[in-house]
Amino acid sequence: MEYQRFVLGDLRVNSFLVWSGREAGIIDPGEPAGELLAALEKRDLQLKWIVNTHGHADHIGGNAQLQAATGAPIWIHKEDRPMLTSAEANLSAWLGAPIISPDAAGTLQDGDTLKLGEERLTIIETPGHTPGGISLYFPGLLFSGDALFRESIGRTDFPGGSASKLIQVIKERLFQLPPSTLVWPGHETSTTIEHEIRFNPYFQ
Repeated sequence: MEYQRFVLGDLRVNSFLVWSGREAGIIDPGEPAGELLAALEKRDLQLKWIVNTHGHADHIGGNAQLQAATGAPIWIHKEDRPMLTSAEANLSAWLGAPIISPDAAGTLQDGDTLKLGEERLTIIETPGHTPGGISLYFPGLLFSGDALFRESIGRTDFPGGSASKLIQVIKERLFQLPPSTLVWPGHETSTTIEHEIRFNPYFQ
């Protein structure tokens, strides 16, 4: 599995192009999505799916542009699906620039897999930042959305947030992954599971 990170939008969301062979997926497309489309064309990749780790506006802003250009289906957890089509629910209304995404083709839940070529990413439910937060795991690599950050966790003061739930799921699910697993969160820099177990102040 190969990947490339793009930092997009005013809130500098980490958007990821992942691929195996000529099949590609995009995780959390920020707006505008032109850089993602250019990378697909440059690498001669076919976009098979778009996944949102949760429904906040900065992580879904590029959905419409990408789907219009490629026809790729959008996937999200069922609890966050309503956020795609509601500027109030995805918080973009508060920012004065409403974002409405096309609806999802379907929903994802814990244990589901997304295929690219002969490789697969596994869905891990990581609610707490939002009710339907998910992370995507490939051996040695975790895309954690806004659940786990370097020495921090996602905000839980938005509607539907739960600090206790987020801390619990990180301890019970993410911290059980191999310590060397590279973690790419939805914003800022990468970390590892080992580093977070040792130094994240929320778990000391």
